[in-house]
Amino acid sequence: MRRLSLLTATAALAFTAATAAPAMAQAVSPAPASLSADEALAPYYDQLRQRVTLPVAGPNPALSPAATLTRIAFGSCNHQSAPQHMWAEIAKQSPQAFLFIGDNVYGDNGWDADADLASLRRAYELQASHPEFRDFRARIPMLVTWDDHDYGLNDAGGRFPFKAWAEEIFNTFWGVTGEARARPGVYESHMVGPAGKRVQIIMLDTRYFRSDFKRMAWSRERAPLGVYLPNDDPAATVLGDEQWRWLEAELAKPADLRIVVSSTQVLTTAHQFEGWTNFPLERARLLKMLEGRSPSGLVILSGDRHSGAIYKDTAPGGTEEMWEFTSSSLNLAFSNDVEAATRREPDPRRVTPFFGIENYGLVDIDWQAKRLTLSLMGNTSETLAQESFGW
Repeated sequence: MRRLSLLTATAALAFTAATAAPAMAQAVSPAPASLSADEALAPYYDQLRQRVTLPVAGPNPALSPAATLTRIAFGSCNHQSAPQHMWAEIAKQSPQAFLFIGDNVYGDNGWDADADLASLRRAYELQASHPEFRDFRARIPMLVTWDDHDYGLNDAGGRFPFKAWAEEIFNTFWGVTGEARARPGVYESHMVGPAGKRVQIIMLDTRYFRSDFKRMAWSRERAPLGVYLPNDDPAATVLGDEQWRWLEAELAKPADLRIVVSSTQVLTTAHQFEGWTNFPLERARLLKMLEGRSPSGLVILSGDRHSGAIYKDTAPGGTEEMWEFTSSSLNLAFSNDVEAATRREPDPRRVTPFFGIENYGLVDIDWQAKRLTLSLMGNTSETLAQESFGW
């Protein structure tokens, strides 16, 4: 079967839109005048499923809903072709769960714009072949969401035409089951622990529904901290209507501690790369919704930046001090010069230096004291930064 390119797919969609209306006029019942990208590509993917086998990550123990969580690890930005040494370092810390929060592979590297996303499938296949990863996954329960490079295209959002196929690849590889697989997007929530020590882990999807970015005008001088401008269009969205409704319902459930995972940063507005800062109305909506949650402790976890740091801020118009812990990346270091990285991006919300070296995060829960300790760990498990706070 001939591979379908982005150009071919676009032409097919245009042809469908142009030819559907006359056909609809002959139909007995009213019908849409055009097909969505998913509908137009469905026959192609039906054929593709018959000739390709999607990769799988391998066995993984389930996170018991009865477990009392006291230590969780997380990380992001793991290149399938780079060394996988961090898995052994994380395992030494004996976390009860690992949250893999985006750019878990770099499947858009080498992508040739074909609809079959062969480079994404190859990236997953290579990642699954690493014994370090397989050994870790066989021991530590993993909860997963995606970011752009394992979604399919750098900085891509809701208009990525092959997102449904990317989601099927994601769901198959990570063994996603149940409620999350039944709906568009990869967001999901897990409630873990007994009453009084109940942790809700909310994994957001900041890709599948996200509106387009607003870009700076072209200039020969590259902006040092990104090229995106705040999009203040009231119709612009990060999560999409359905996911927003779902999140509000999740935050109303009783929990003692909530861990909210966003693949991109939430609190900071100090850069013009990807982040909730690109959508200020959506950012304000999220912070207001988090502050209005059913009573509980709260920490936000994020990745994406190829640097790690800890942040705190008060929601606009609110009173609660919120904490965000960014860990990135596992094996793609941005800079070994911590002082230079910190100077490059001044940020009053950041309470630690900015670490561009390889890192992962630990969240320790002290139930007796009702206190969280956030530890940013280096690639030999040295502590780079640490902050504690109560709730």
